[in-house]
Amino acid sequence: MKNTELILALDVENLSSAENLLSKFKGIVKYYKVGSSLFTLEGPKVIDIVHKYGGKVFLDLKFHDIPNTVKNAVMSAQKLGVYALSLHISGGVKMLEVCASLDERPKLWGISVLTSFDEESFALTGFRDNIASTMDKFSDLGVSAGLNGLVCSGFEIEMLRKKFPEDINIVVPGIRLGNADDDQKRIITPKKAKELGADFIVVGRPILKSQKPEETVKIILKELE
Repeated sequence: MKNTELILALDVENLSSAENLLSKFKGIVKYYKVGSSLFTLEGPKVIDIVHKYGGKVFLDLKFHDIPNTVKNAVMSAQKLGVYALSLHISGGVKMLEVCASLDERPKLWGISVLTSFDEESFALTGFRDNIASTMDKFSDLGVSAGLNGLVCSGFEIEMLRKKFPEDINIVVPGIRLGNADDDQKRIITPKKAKELGADFIVVGRPILKSQKPEETVKIILKELE
């Protein structure tokens, strides 16, 4: 069965809280997501401190702009030494291709349909197709343009794993250990994500809101064995 890695989302209030988590999980968790909230507040210091504790960074800023602007952002991320970053496939072929053509760049993981959408809320955005059809089209566009991976909900793992070879990373947020009452709609457990073929799962709130975060991480890693 495919090896599935945990990415711990550093969706915390400040650098001090991030460092507390990093020190707690040093040598246990290898990958960390740095999102827009913490990066906007603390900037590249967050990436530096993840590296200080031996971690690798998934910079999840979901770049979406004109091709030259996103290309320059990817080049900046490369200088910071990030492992992977996210960008919106809906930014278009030229945007994706110019980023994929860069030498010595981070892994590029394409965003398609956010896991906060269900079919009803997605239809209100103006897309004519349903989520599965949109994912199907976006994934073809992203991979053909040179992306290294695709970010999707657990609902789409099986479809994407059948379409693409093993060297295309499938990255799955919206991970929950049970039922959840929050803004994530298309959720899945770590064990099921692994069974379906995910390469990475991104976990935030189930760990960050846990009374015993160390135990929660152990449970997740056990499910991924």
